[in-house]
Amino acid sequence: MKYDYLIVGAGLFGAVFAAEMRKKGKTCLVIDRREHIAGNIYTQDVAGIQVHKYGAHIFHTSDKRVWDYIQQYAEFNHYINSPVAIYGDELYNMPFNMNTFNKLWGVKTPAQAKAKIAEQIAELQIGEPKNLEEQALSLVGPDVYARLIKGYTEKQWGRDCKDLPAFIIKRLPLRFVYDNNYFTDPYQGIPKGGYTRIVEKLLEGIPVRLGISYRDFLKANEAKGEEADSFAKVLYTGMIDEYFEYCFGELQYRSLRFEEELIAGCDNYQGNAVVNYTERQVPYTRIIEHKHFEFGTQPDTVITREYPVEWKRGDEPYYPVNDERNNALYAKYAQLAAGEQHILFGGRLGQYRYYDMDKVIAAALDMAAAETKTA
Repeated sequence: MKYDYLIVGAGLFGAVFAAEMRKKGKTCLVIDRREHIAGNIYTQDVAGIQVHKYGAHIFHTSDKRVWDYIQQYAEFNHYINSPVAIYGDELYNMPFNMNTFNKLWGVKTPAQAKAKIAEQIAELQIGEPKNLEEQALSLVGPDVYARLIKGYTEKQWGRDCKDLPAFIIKRLPLRFVYDNNYFTDPYQGIPKGGYTRIVEKLLEGIPVRLGISYRDFLKANEAKGEEADSFAKVLYTGMIDEYFEYCFGELQYRSLRFEEELIAGCDNYQGNAVVNYTERQVPYTRIIEHKHFEFGTQPDTVITREYPVEWKRGDEPYYPVNDERNNALYAKYAQLAAGEQHILFGGRLGQYRYYDMDKVIAAALDMAAAETKTA
């Protein structure tokens, strides 16, 4: 077969790009090393509950173009992300808002809360923050930092806050209203029936081969000789450093380990979809109870404990570590990528940046539009 595009990665970026190019009359073949489509937004039915297999994914956007686009492929419910945080025996609302401040200090008005935070910050007399701890303290003071930031952040990054650079926390959202809505975007929700259905619809009519890596696919294709498939271009959504065989060294990531549990006979384990555990001695950062994303009434429930881990080659990369060293290293790979005439790099791994789902869709749409103009 002769294809216009080989798309490496059946996640959201690759699927949107493939769907758009198919609309333009282009032929695509999609491959993925995993045994399923949808990448990290993959959801699977477990006991009638759509389980987010790679962590909680809550769709939210301020981009009406993206919202209108995704509505073609799914009906969304009215889920609002309102996580809670547990520190010791205390429970706090997230994001930091008047409910949080009332629980901490008993304050009732925004003026009282602002005065309390300003008083705590002033007492610290921090000049130019030298590390993440000082940066956070200079933004929210010691009470919020100690209970809701320190332990959670140290688990996420696998090191003490004093050993993390200040720029990781550029700002911390302090909302002086009684509102537990984590996102301020006007469009948000969870697709009814899960995210996998969206990707199935995006890839409708497009051949997909699963369980094969890019390198193994190339070897197998080459072995076909004259019957080998051919491609005018490749969209690569895997790790950019892996594509170039780590010639400049490895980019760093943080990874995750998920511990999933089906609890039979329990219809409601924690009363909320996402509960954060902010003490460092609690090994997991949060527990997700999946049924609450779709207001489930099933007799059983499924929970997932999420453990951050240090990434090493062969592990699943989740979060790029966009510090000065890694960004400089990525710039070298990006320069190499710019010289690849028939290779496109997309997505969080191909472009080494953290993307929310709406930004993934926007970037894929933009790339498809650019390709259409140059075709």
